Amino acid sequence: MMHLQTDFSDTPAMTWERLLSRRRYPEQPQLHVVTDAPPVRGAFVADYDRVVFSSAFRRMQRKTQVMPLPETDFVHTRLTHSLETACVGRSLGRLGGRLLLEETEGLARTMPHLDSDFGDIVAAACLAHDIGNPPFGHSGEDAISTYFRSSAAEPFVRVLNAAQRADLQRFEGNAAGFRVLTHTYAAHSSGSAGLGLTYATLGAFTKYPRPSVFEEEASTRGTSEKRHGYFQTEAVRFQEIAQELGLLPKPPGSALGFYHRHPLAFLVEAADDICYRIIDFEDGLKLGLIPCEVGLRLLRETLGDAPNRRGSVEWRDWREELGYLRARLINRLVQQTARLFADRSTAFLHGRADEPLVQQLDCWEQLQHMNALTVEHLYHSRPVLEIEAAGFEVMAGLLDAFLHATFDPHAGPRSRKLQQLLPEQFRASGPQEDVSAYEQIILLTDYIGGLTDQNALSLFRTIRGIELPKVF
Repeated sequence: MMHLQTDFSDTPAMTWERLLSRRRYPEQPQLHVVTDAPPVRGAFVADYDRVVFSSAFRRMQRKTQVMPLPETDFVHTRLTHSLETACVGRSLGRLGGRLLLEETEGLARTMPHLDSDFGDIVAAACLAHDIGNPPFGHSGEDAISTYFRSSAAEPFVRVLNAAQRADLQRFEGNAAGFRVLTHTYAAHSSGSAGLGLTYATLGAFTKYPRPSVFEEEASTRGTSEKRHGYFQTEAVRFQEIAQELGLLPKPPGSALGFYHRHPLAFLVEAADDICYRIIDFEDGLKLGLIPCEVGLRLLRETLGDAPNRRGSVEWRDWREELGYLRARLINRLVQQTARLFADRSTAFLHGRADEPLVQQLDCWEQLQHMNALTVEHLYHSRPVLEIEAAGFEVMAGLLDAFLHATFDPHAGPRSRKLQQLLPEQFRASGPQEDVSAYEQIILLTDYIGGLTDQNALSLFRTIRGIELPKVF
């Protein structure tokens, strides 16, 4: 591949020294015993571990990746998808960093651990990349957005400003994820650190560094502007993180809340793109929704294998060959994507590139074909569509019930019962009693969006009287 040699000397740039900040958001007093012993883990490895031990991460084991409420171990959940994406992200980061160290004069002297730092940051951000997704996959996001655009929600949203309404009517799992990582409920403690991750990992996590309200003058129509990355409740937090990392604002010098991406966010995006395109396709094959011969032939074509290629192993089970082909393809895409990242690193630092790396791969056409088959045979399969349609009813029903209970001016018996069902951290009471109407709604979306698929369905049945819980 050709190396890009564009001159950006006349434009401002981000710097790796600031972008790899090990400071934690926000600075907090130490709550544990501090010793002089050298740390066992680096700061970014600790970020990874903090995500693993969080309750929000654990709940992803029961959240939909593609097939809602799966009854087979063949298919992926949000948790297994996130773990695999983190593995691919670590490889992308380390290889991309190694290429930069080899090709950038003086960088090995000033930042000798750049490759391991890249790998650890990207792995931690990848691990958390879906942590804010609601039940029922992306249809859960659509269900929340659709409800808040409906006439049923009009009494609740009409008192909000334009930015607050946009947060809800274009509900975004990425923004909910940023809130999970940075927010601590007042009902829990007086802290405000969330998981207390480093600024570098939070920057790499934020694929869409912009608010939900669209500002024409800030837009360049790049991939980082397709969605939004934070709610109004976290606007000040994101501004602080952007300033600490030295992210470039859009347009230059503005205070609109639009920024160019942290360069490592492109690797987080690429790891997710590689995994969902290939592994969702693999799930479709294993479930029998995509014919195995069609799928295997396309994987071999994407790898560039000759039709009569013979390896040293004779495959007797097509599923085993599928795993072999998938592993080879991911390795090849990691090598190519890391090369693309290194070639474009200067453009990323100057905010002069904003396209997904996978779209520049030489096998992009085959990846698109793979995705089209997955959409046709898996995403649009009848079981998926039926459960996603039911998910719209579940999410809308839960939101409507709890919103009416929260804003019931008479605090009737039913409203009081529903309020008591809410865990304390999601209620506008006690240390949270003075929050605004918008923040009360966000607390409810935190609760409902944080449920697993099964929890949401069970709660909906319970409050509708369809099914009573077991009494011990």
